[in-house]
Amino acid sequence: MKNAPFKIFILDDDVWYSELLEYHLSLNPDYELKKFHSASSCMASLYERPNVITLDYSLPDKNGAEVLSKIKEQNPDTQVIVISGQEDVATAVDLLKKGAYDYIVKDEDTPERLWNTINKIRENVSLKEEINQLREEIGQKYDFSKVIIGNSEAIKRVFNMMDKAAKTNITVTINGETGTGKELVAKAIHYNSVKKKNPYVAVNVAAIPKELIESELFGHEKGAFTGAVARRLGKFEEANKGTIFLDEIGELDISLQAKLLRVLQEKEITRVGGNTVVPVDVRIIVATHKNLAEEVKKGNFREDLYYRLLGLPVNLPPLRERGSDILVLAKFFVDAFAKENGLGKKTLSAAAQEKLLSYSFPGNVRELKALVELAVVLADEEVIQEHDINLTANSTEKDFLARERTLKAYTIDIIQRFLDKYDSNVLLVADKLDVGKSTIYRMIQSKELTIK
Repeated sequence: MKNAPFKIFILDDDVWYSELLEYHLSLNPDYELKKFHSASSCMASLYERPNVITLDYSLPDKNGAEVLSKIKEQNPDTQVIVISGQEDVATAVDLLKKGAYDYIVKDEDTPERLWNTINKIRENVSLKEEINQLREEIGQKYDFSKVIIGNSEAIKRVFNMMDKAAKTNITVTINGETGTGKELVAKAIHYNSVKKKNPYVAVNVAAIPKELIESELFGHEKGAFTGAVARRLGKFEEANKGTIFLDEIGELDISLQAKLLRVLQEKEITRVGGNTVVPVDVRIIVATHKNLAEEVKKGNFREDLYYRLLGLPVNLPPLRERGSDILVLAKFFVDAFAKENGLGKKTLSAAAQEKLLSYSFPGNVRELKALVELAVVLADEEVIQEHDINLTANSTEKDFLARERTLKAYTIDIIQRFLDKYDSNVLLVADKLDVGKSTIYRMIQSKELTIK
């Protein structure tokens, strides 16, 4: 793609002038140039998909504005540079509004200006090609079988649902316990869908304070509130034409659920402190560890929003229900970690494998990865033994009181452990520990606590 010729059409009924432009541009051997002296002959060759067309505004067979419209209609990606003998500001502005890249008046500096303008266009084309190539590579990285590793029937069902989700723009709800890989599934669906070349934006609803979530999602105007020193685009605008992933949607405050519902129904947002309606075209993927139907019964989640989000359900099974996938994943993590750290080949002994299979993994895949990586470090030889599998690796409570510290230090330690365990879900941690969520947010803002 990068080696393809950069095609430039020169459309000018003045034969001498078109040859002048051709000579000047031919100084760059990478340019493939063609001259046309009528609009009809140029239009007949648009199937060649030129990168740039230099358009003489005064043509004998068609009006320049009309030619510009037809070019952009057939080849939206072709950039058109209008070259005119008239310095008419109103005409120039009108043509730029209709899609012209630049308007250049014919004089002695025209060839040089044209040269510089085409260089800028070529740089933009190269950058766009690089971005597309990177997105293609990302799409390959998020091949379903590479994202979710396993051969169990439960995982095959997940693959089937992911495939259906990727083929349409239906809203997707991903259900699963903490650590099952909900965001990885969301990314894989996006990067295997028709929107894969457009933005993917992830938002952890539970990790954002209630006072800031509306601004985070929908943006704000300058002066909308104290500290709003400039306009800021929200996540929905950032994700326009692409996908937005709302993780832990069950934690969204009830007062904001109505606003989210309106955005989904009307496909438009209004920034905080503003009146301008901004249209958005966004594919929605949500995830939750909660049973949203139960949350509706409890009055914690709007029923109309629930049905709006329901879409296609993807249920991620907990690791304890995936049987031998535990060993498949364990071996994958062992190989990856050993290779990354230059530790040589490592294998799991039969006893170590049995120990892993007998464990329930409340932290699911994330916990398995942590346990296995520690086992690789602890193993003295190539074979990882049973005693290297430390099932209490993330539970050092027996040593917790060994050090004498202040009550505040113990409190920070406890809350941090729960934040790490539950994916920085502040509301869930506050509920688990029976502590005010404002207390946790305040400790996060003072940097006593950190979130992912």
